[in-house]
This record gives sequence, structure tokens and C-alpha cells, in this order.
Amino acid sequence: MQGDNAPVSRSLSFYDSHCRLCPRLAAFLHQVKREHPDFACQPVAPFGPIDAPLLIAGLAPGLKGANASGRPFTGDGAGPLLFGTLTELGMASRPQPVRIADHPSTIRADDGLQLHGCRISNAVKCLPPDNKPLPVEIRTCNRFMAAEIEAMRNLRVIVALGKVAHDAVLMALGQKASAARFAHAAEHRIAGYTLIDSYHCSRYNQNTGRLTAPMFRAVFERAAQILELTNR
Repeated sequence: MQGDNAPVSRSLSFYDSHCRLCPRLAAFLHQVKREHPDFACQPVAPFGPIDAPLLIAGLAPGLKGANASGRPFTGDGAGPLLFGTLTELGMASRPQPVRIADHPSTIRADDGLQLHGCRISNAVKCLPPDNKPLPVEIRTCNRFMAAEIEAMRNLRVIVALGKVAHDAVLMALGQKASAARFAHAAEHRIAGYTLIDSYHCSRYNQNTGRLTAPMFRAVFERAAQILELTNR
């Protein structure tokens, strides 16, 4: 039996390590693999327990982050803020705790990091050129997010990191984009779930001040509060 944080078996419908449904992305992965043979360069599996009540929806793997390491938000500039925040709130742990101020290189796929009560999955599982998946690629990959949400039987709260992830979650839930407008810290009640929006924790958003650590933490504190209330 798989551990709570084990990679998802490709036999399950919400992940396929050999998926090549998007020709442009498949060709790009092949190109990047030639240039960086030590990179994983394959669809990135979700990370965290399938029975978690919280799903964190990201955008897509980064070139030297998840695409290289094979684990979401691992090795890129967004990782320390995400995993550091989750660690502070008791949603993540590892032998050497992740801190928000850590360098991205200190977070590795073999570092023993565990998620508690939350799971991370990207709207698009493969690295897109210039970090920009095409609308058709988002739609094609959405079948995996829809299947994952359905498989998460205890799921109650979804945190969407950025508008692309927000729209992908709505699509996976069979909703139109107009059903809920994206805004940082906005809450929406959709199809029986609470969807909370956050600006993406990208290094760009951090450097420009669009997203600060307190802003980001507040989103997850709210998610934890909702889960605590629904557990009563």
C-alpha cells in the first residue's frame, strides 16, 4: 500500500506519468530532456495524502523546479514560501523544517518533506514553454484535476494559487469561469466546496510585493479555520 505522500500510481485516472496528450508540451519536454538529462521532464504527480481535506491548486511545473525534481514546488522560487507557510501552520514537516527565508535549493525531492491534511496538484502537469500553458492544454489536462477532486473523498477546501488555477478548478467542477471572480483572499462556495483564491507564490509576485508572506499565511489560516469549523 502506498504511503500518504507516495507518488500517485499511474494506474489511477488522475495521473499518468506517460501522458502525451498535448503535442506542444510533449515536444518541449523532449527538448528539455536532451538539454538537461538529469531533469525528470515528465508529468508531475500530485503530492500529499489523497484523503486530505485541503487541495492546493498550482499552475504548472517550473523548468528548474518541479520539472527537474518531479515534486510540485520543489527547487523553484515559490517553494520556500509555500512549504515554509505550511510548516508554520502544521501542514508540512521534515527533519529540517522548511523556513520561508530558505534558498530554493534547500528543498529537494528526497528531503523527507511530508504534507499533513493537504495535497498539492497543478492545473497543468507538464512544463509549458515560458511558463504559459495554452488554453487548449489547460482544458486537456483538466480531466486529471476533475478526477483528482472526485477521488479526494474528504475534500472540503481548495486554495487556488493564481487565476489560471482558479479557472481550472472551476472547470474541473463543471462551472463556468463567470461563476466566481478571482481575487486574492476571495472565498467562493462552489459545488459543495469552499474555494479560496491567492495570488501565486511565484518569486516574481514576492519580489514585486504583490504577495507578502503575511498575505499568503492569512489565506491558509482561513482555510484551516474553515476546516476546523466544519469538523465540529
